[in-house]
Amino acid sequence: MKVKDSFGPRPYKADDTRYNTMQYRRCGNSGILLPLISLGLWHNFGHTNDLETGRSLLRCAFDNGITHFDLANNYGPPYGAAEENFGRIFKEDFQPYRDELLISSKAGWDMWPGPYGNFGSRKYLVASLDQSLKRMGLDYVDIFYHHRPDPDTPLEETMGALHHLVQKGKALYAGISQYPADLTARAAKIMKDLGTPLLIHQPRYNMLDRWVEDGLLGELEKQGMGAIAFSPLEQGILTNKYLNGIPKDSRATKDGRYLKESQITPELLKKVGALNNIAKNRGQSLAQMAIAWLLKDERISTVLVGVSKKEQLLDNLEALKNIKFSESELKEIKSVLG
Repeated sequence: MKVKDSFGPRPYKADDTRYNTMQYRRCGNSGILLPLISLGLWHNFGHTNDLETGRSLLRCAFDNGITHFDLANNYGPPYGAAEENFGRIFKEDFQPYRDELLISSKAGWDMWPGPYGNFGSRKYLVASLDQSLKRMGLDYVDIFYHHRPDPDTPLEETMGALHHLVQKGKALYAGISQYPADLTARAAKIMKDLGTPLLIHQPRYNMLDRWVEDGLLGELEKQGMGAIAFSPLEQGILTNKYLNGIPKDSRATKDGRYLKESQITPELLKKVGALNNIAKNRGQSLAQMAIAWLLKDERISTVLVGVSKKEQLLDNLEALKNIKFSESELKEIKSVLG
């Protein structure tokens, strides 16, 4: 698999060989094929980031067969900024390729002040998607997710809102994120009865956070739903960044919202070092092995990566050269993870 590393002039013309090497996997029992790696626009597409860097990342992704771009209403900073910036780049670069792209957004976290800008009410979800479409300059999104469970809104209302948005043509498919197995089963039944089956679930899943193995993956298989794993590198811990301690320019040092220095204990670093040695023996970086480890399970439709540089994205794509694990490798990894 040869990955392409070109930014290219304006106007953008996608690489003619973009589909030659990317591997695609069916999303559950649906008609949708997803690239084994998808690009998330969570951390690096806000107004504090360089727009040209974002454009470069999106072009590089598509030139390498990544057809799925994942957003949410509150990605930034500030909230909405990632969708606004994606909309600008889409208008300039990707409009001719709209039917080759699968674009998703979500709502469920805090977005605007007052009682109607959070969680899972019909009012919030419908208004949020209208705002997202306007920011991105789209007529529809391919997937619209409820971003997290709402403990207070009836599940029938939340799922009914997703069904309504699909029926209105504002989303082609519906999904959920971070729902536990039992709630996933309930949501899937409601949606099936309404006539809009849930396409996909987006859970946090990586070698160090394996909660989905305790029932969720089995439920997704039972329901015929796909899975897109986010945070595959555990906020950078499953890379070579922390092998020798905590760098001064790391996310743990600069931004403690998602990764705190206190999380990076000597015991964790010892575990990461052992995993890194296994990766070396496989001829992979630790990040590449972490992505491959997720994809070894056919129930994982795609892995969602977030990168700040093209070099990181190209390195992630190299993982697809080897997503098979021997029994001895799996046994060794299991002994390290515990």
